[in-house]
Amino acid sequence: MTDPSVKADSDISGKPTSVSRTTLSHIMTLNDTNLLGTVHGGVIMKLVDDAAGAVAGRHSEGPAVTASMDEMAFLEPVRVGDLVHVQAQVNWTGRTSMEIGVRVIAERWNESTPATHVGSAYLVFTAVDADGRPRRLPPVLPETDRDRRRYQEAQIRRTHRLARRQEILELRERRSADGFDD
Repeated sequence: MTDPSVKADSDISGKPTSVSRTTLSHIMTLNDTNLLGTVHGGVIMKLVDDAAGAVAGRHSEGPAVTASMDEMAFLEPVRVGDLVHVQAQVNWTGRTSMEIGVRVIAERWNESTPATHVGSAYLVFTAVDADGRPRRLPPVLPETDRDRRRYQEAQIRRTHRLARRQEILELRERRSADGFDD
């Protein structure tokens, strides 16, 4: 018997990539720095998760939770006084989960120099209902060649995530059978 509260796939319309795309901006202060005087990576990761969460909530039209963060790359240091822009969009959707791509750029607040790409990350979010159980979400509809490329790359990352998880589970099972405890 089908649960009437769960929409069938045909009842959920897709959403274009641009509908939930967002940018969050924040000026970095002394409170954001680490012992080296640059902005702490955790501060950047929090901004990344905030932007991705906003996109996930918009796309899924409700609550969504962070399931994983992949490939957080810090490319350049961020300094006090930098204006950081965190740009996020849905790259791919499955039945209940979605990959959000995030690009972090920084620019000096008081200079007209070009902005610098300082970081990138990919996060997986799961849409959840009021009880915290996964729920269906609308498919993403890539609009541009760049969106289609990002969609295809996200599928590759998903395949790798699933394969890695399966290999780890198999290794643990073999080790357990051999009498090793993890």
